[in-house]
Amino acid sequence: MQSKSTWMVALAAVALTLSTAVPARDLTVVSWGGAYQDAQREVYFKPFMEKAKIKLAEENWDGGVGTLRAKIQGGNNNWDVVQVESEELLLGCEEGLYEKLDWSKLGGKDKYLPDAVNDCGVGAIVYSFILAYDGDKIKGDAPKSWADFWNVQKWPGKRALRKGPKTTLEIALMADGVAPKDVYKTLGTNEGVERAFKKLDQLKANLVWWEKGSQPPQLLASGEVAMTDAYNGRIAAANDKDKKNFKIVWTNNLYTIDSWVIMKGSPNKAQAETFLVFVNDPQNQKNLPPKIPYGPTTKAATPLIDKKVLPELATAPQNIASALYINDKFWLENLDKLSQRFNAWVAK
Repeated sequence: MQSKSTWMVALAAVALTLSTAVPARDLTVVSWGGAYQDAQREVYFKPFMEKAKIKLAEENWDGGVGTLRAKIQGGNNNWDVVQVESEELLLGCEEGLYEKLDWSKLGGKDKYLPDAVNDCGVGAIVYSFILAYDGDKIKGDAPKSWADFWNVQKWPGKRALRKGPKTTLEIALMADGVAPKDVYKTLGTNEGVERAFKKLDQLKANLVWWEKGSQPPQLLASGEVAMTDAYNGRIAAANDKDKKNFKIVWTNNLYTIDSWVIMKGSPNKAQAETFLVFVNDPQNQKNLPPKIPYGPTTKAATPLIDKKVLPELATAPQNIASALYINDKFWLENLDKLSQRFNAWVAK
């Protein structure tokens, strides 16, 4: 009996040793797919693996804090570093879905644009939602504003918008004549919400919805829609890689910052921090805009960017002059309520 017990203890010790010796899964980084992730792979993922000698697995997602919440609460999280939108950053940080960042390891907060700094996230890119159309199909007198986006008599054809209240309601109000500086003040009232949905009613019969960033260029290319809102970088990438003649209208574009977060309890936290240091090196950030024109979040990166690319960035003075900064605090407080209203309106 004694020898059997000793033998079982020894076996357990060996099993424990083997289990602890088995390496954790590869560092898993999650982004938005399509042309953007293709650019990230070339500029960040592959060079990082070569320099840091750390294996990296990549996935993509369509957003939604509910996805992240389910992974953490379900105890089955298999993601380490995720790129999130502004309200996903705020909500997830508030709910404890992410690790708190050690800013001393990232070069200090002053290294970054102010809006790129959060307890749980560090800015990845600055980008815009813009109006886009196909210059081969619409020539001469072309659309110049969100009001023109609504004008299906002058420019016939379907319109595409991102499926969800965020950006869609702001666009509707600007199309109805609300100045960018007054959009959130208006949307913060019941009357303003009604005004936005009333404006959307005018276009509903001509609307197509998109959910992935890769869809707007595809919708334009197929001719399914005459105009769409889109991420500025996806339209530029289609022009560059697919030789399209898509046009961007920057008037009243909506700009924001995406951030990198480390998922709570990640077994690869140290590797994730090493990754964040790499992607926030200005010498590395400067290489992204020439591949896809999204702005950098470190102050020192902008002067290093190819000057030919600068006019295509959301941060270019002429592009930001009439822009609306997406108010993440507004959406933190109102996303659930307005999502319910939006989904009910779509289903009608």
